Amino acid sequence: MKFAFFGSSLVSAYWNGAATYYRGLIRHLHELGHQVTFYEPDAYGRQAHRDMDDPDWAKVVVYPATTDATHAMLDDAASADVIVKTSGVGVLDRTLEEGVLSLKRPGNIVIFWDVDAPATLDSVHADPANPFRRLIRRFDLICTYGGGKPVVDAYTALGARHCEPVYNALDPHTHHPVPHRLEFAADLGFLGNRLPDREARVERFFLAAAEARPDKRFLLGGSGWEDKRMPANVSYVGHVYTRDHNAFNVSPRAVLNISRDSMARYGFSPATRVFEAAGAGACLITDAWEGIELFLEPGKEVLVAEGGDGVAAHLDELSDERARAIGSAALRRVLAEHTYAHRARQIEALLTGRAPTASAHAAVA
Repeated sequence: MKFAFFGSSLVSAYWNGAATYYRGLIRHLHELGHQVTFYEPDAYGRQAHRDMDDPDWAKVVVYPATTDATHAMLDDAASADVIVKTSGVGVLDRTLEEGVLSLKRPGNIVIFWDVDAPATLDSVHADPANPFRRLIRRFDLICTYGGGKPVVDAYTALGARHCEPVYNALDPHTHHPVPHRLEFAADLGFLGNRLPDREARVERFFLAAAEARPDKRFLLGGSGWEDKRMPANVSYVGHVYTRDHNAFNVSPRAVLNISRDSMARYGFSPATRVFEAAGAGACLITDAWEGIELFLEPGKEVLVAEGGDGVAAHLDELSDERARAIGSAALRRVLAEHTYAHRARQIEALLTGRAPTASAHAAVA
């Protein structure tokens, strides 16, 4: 099948946390024999901060962030078998949503792919006049970055024909064990951009733990934290390019996952970094959220904390030997059940009318 994706960016992860999700899915759709064109606007400095060349497993079309160029890209995509509009392109989103729906014809499939379903749903529920509400029922399929049954039920109540969570996963091509690097050495590392619905949780889980353990070293990576007040034992390294993610994950004794507010509230929303860290063999500590056991076993493959005190307590008890054992167990689990090869087969089955895999069904239930 020929796929046309309209998304934020495939070639730049700059202020674009979904980049590795797109890359994993699209690379493995290509490996199944599908052809993918990814259309992305030249916006937000992403092209100036590219972290990969155009890949050989997708055609990338970068277009000016204008209305005329957007309509030209929609015309270009009209012949595709599967036409995808992702959430959060950031430029003319409503034009794109209405535009891909205008391309609906017998024999093609038009998808809205929501990479932040909790935030989208909160926005629609907060405003009955939200124009996206009337579009939901017109898409053939809603795919989501996660959210499990709560998100499926919410989209169904809004009239979605079918909603399918396609979770984050591991791409072993890009995330895998590497040697430690001294510049990323710490007792605990956290990698994430500064966002309004994440900042308070970063304070609660990461910065509070650093305050409580002044004898330990903490490492913060991501964009936007330059003017944030931090304890003296926190080192800030700024934006971390995807080529350095493996080293960032394996060099600290443990790394921390912190969900955004809306994702923690809905649950069943493992962030990209969960699988990136596990794929690198890192020892992961995560904030508590419903559904974690569908992906990693608490206490054996991941450590779970309710707040900064819990994070600090894990660090107190975590030896190098136990951290390595947890990281190794997580790596085995995600390679067996949670790679983008698994997700691509799930998508292919969904689009061809075959039954979903048992693991995909369990993750929704």
